[in-house]
Amino acid sequence: MSKAFWRSPQFVLVSAVGIILFAYGGRQSLGMFLRPITEALGFMTTNAQGQAVQNFEPMSFATALQVLIYGCAAPFVGAIADRWGPIKVLIISGLVYAFGLFMMSQATTETGLVVSIGFLMGIGSSGIALPMLLSIVGRVAPEERRTFWLAVVVSGGTAGQMLIVPLSNYMIGSQGWVFATIVLATMALMVVPLTLCISHAASGTLSKKDKQSLGQAIKEAGHHHGFWLLVTGFYVCGFQVQFINNHLENYLDGTIVGGAMAATAIALIGLFNMFGTQTAGVIGDKLRKKYLLANLYMARSVIFLIFFIVPVSKVSVIIFACSVGFLWLATVPLTSGIVAQIFGPRYLATLYGVVFLSHQLGSFTSVWLGGIIRTQTGSYDYAWYMIIVAGFVAALLHWPIDDKPVARLRAEQEAAA
Repeated sequence: MSKAFWRSPQFVLVSAVGIILFAYGGRQSLGMFLRPITEALGFMTTNAQGQAVQNFEPMSFATALQVLIYGCAAPFVGAIADRWGPIKVLIISGLVYAFGLFMMSQATTETGLVVSIGFLMGIGSSGIALPMLLSIVGRVAPEERRTFWLAVVVSGGTAGQMLIVPLSNYMIGSQGWVFATIVLATMALMVVPLTLCISHAASGTLSKKDKQSLGQAIKEAGHHHGFWLLVTGFYVCGFQVQFINNHLENYLDGTIVGGAMAATAIALIGLFNMFGTQTAGVIGDKLRKKYLLANLYMARSVIFLIFFIVPVSKVSVIIFACSVGFLWLATVPLTSGIVAQIFGPRYLATLYGVVFLSHQLGSFTSVWLGGIIRTQTGSYDYAWYMIIVAGFVAALLHWPIDDKPVARLRAEQEAAA
């Protein structure tokens, strides 16, 4: 490998893909642990009919708390990285995340799950997540290809989902959930060497001087109407995808296809998401991203509605997974691309971190409510109603977004021309 490539933007891109692969794959596997951990730790409760049933709320709450902490910490972690650089943040976060996975394997109580999954994995995830990596890649990517490069990073996460979720399901079935968790913790440690690999490239290409301060960037975004429409719309994205990711296995377990089909479905979602995010990246560099997002949210809800009303079968699950997978995280390069397009890439980690916080709030809501609804009613019907309606609302929110660069950025672009 030549020194030139070692320090090139392309090497930053490749390493970022590797980091998100290991980080995202482990987090997306948590849905596979919902039933095994609930059964192993003997969580029981009484439902609305007075019957003793398995209590999915402890694991659902721990997972939802992880999503919430992950999102709440993202803007602050992004601000730290924007001010002092991303390398130390990535390394420390990767170690905390791996330790959280290990402690999850040792948990025997609800408190143990909350500490390991909720707090440790939540804090660790915030520093090795998409906001951080999209910021790094967004700054080094060619402007005319930025949306596509961001899509490549997202595809790395879905590759992790496609590979690691089925592996986790296999390990749970063959070796048990404790063994599977320890393996995931070991894999998460790969974040550290991958970060060290890009330390020279990142420090050399990301240390750009900017006249705008971090505080001014936050204030500028806070006064932009379109920014808050993006924030609200991205809440729906998290609300939809994390419900599917964390409750699909349990939903299918009550049907003729069985819960084991969920691992196949999640893997297919990951596979088709790779195509979907790449397609969104290519088209997003050519067409108005806000209109693409509006149609994407609408299409998601139509797919959810059809899947909910048709009889569940292996064929319907496969078609659903492929269809929704194509749209799964195609929102991410488009949403982050709009943020960079309006405000520039300098403080993308912080600004996209704020948008991402909304995504995680939506994720927290659907993951936790999904567990409550399933425990109390015995079905997920009301949860499906909510994610379907939310998608149509999000579609409407994106149409009025003013996606032109702010005056400051237009002036900088004209001065550089």
